[in-house]
Amino acid sequence: MTRKILEACPSCGADLEIREVGCTRCETQVRARYRPCDFCRLSDEQSTFLKLFVTTRGNLSEVEKRLGISYPTVRAKLDEVIGRLAAGEAARAEPIPVGPATGSSEARREVLQAVARGEIDPAEGVRRLRALGESK
Repeated sequence: MTRKILEACPSCGADLEIREVGCTRCETQVRARYRPCDFCRLSDEQSTFLKLFVTTRGNLSEVEKRLGISYPTVRAKLDEVIGRLAAGEAARAEPIPVGPATGSSEARREVLQAVARGEIDPAEGVRRLRALGESK
């Protein structure tokens, strides 16, 4: 059984990069540095939701019926997927400096966890991280 690619290091939690891919038929191996696609960062639940969303052509009422959940819950799940995809995009577009200029690691961690939980959007997270850096 093929497993979903790991998104983060199981030891320290840092991002992982793909360094090798191989052909299942001829066993050719290609070694290089690759980043996971944005959709690889979605959880299994988010991927399933996104597939249903696409197959219903974005009809939130139909998604609501098929999942048996309320419309606000459907919207929240969609916002969660959008936030997860935007977080990956924002991370590539504007790398956040690491080190003393970014505030305490605990404060940074709290901001990043708030983004991951969907409490704040990625753009707000970047703004807060930059503010932490400026307050030092």
